[in-house]
Amino acid sequence: MTTKLAVMQQIIAAWHKQDVEGVLAHVTDDVVWHNSSGYAPAVKGKAAMRAALETMAPVIAKSAWRLFEAAEAGNVLFTEGVDEFWTKSGAHVAVPYIGCFEYRGDQICNWREYFDGRISSEMKKGAPLTDELNTLISRPAIGG
Repeated sequence: MTTKLAVMQQIIAAWHKQDVEGVLAHVTDDVVWHNSSGYAPAVKGKAAMRAALETMAPVIAKSAWRLFEAAEAGNVLFTEGVDEFWTKSGAHVAVPYIGCFEYRGDQICNWREYFDGRISSEMKKGAPLTDELNTLISRPAIGG
């Protein structure tokens, strides 16, 4: 069995290329994806996750999603990281987050993300990277 962190690193590598199928290869058909910190309903099922990712991928010019910390407990991987990307319209977005990924075997069945959506919204509108955000995201990533 592959480690949970190794699976997550494969997902991140796929997303850096906006490879939707590469991401989906690591989730169960009945995956539940809480991708909005609770301000929108969870995405339920691989088909719905595919649709969400296919909407997101064309907007992103470059992804620099990375993890700073990770811990495994039972079938769950806990991570701290930053979802950093540049949009094709020129916005630079960097959102620190915590992720909890529940696994069934080598695949994620429940994906929970916790972040401040205001940061994402403001940066998509052109708000600059603040000194505080820069401090949070300027640490070495796991594996490199």
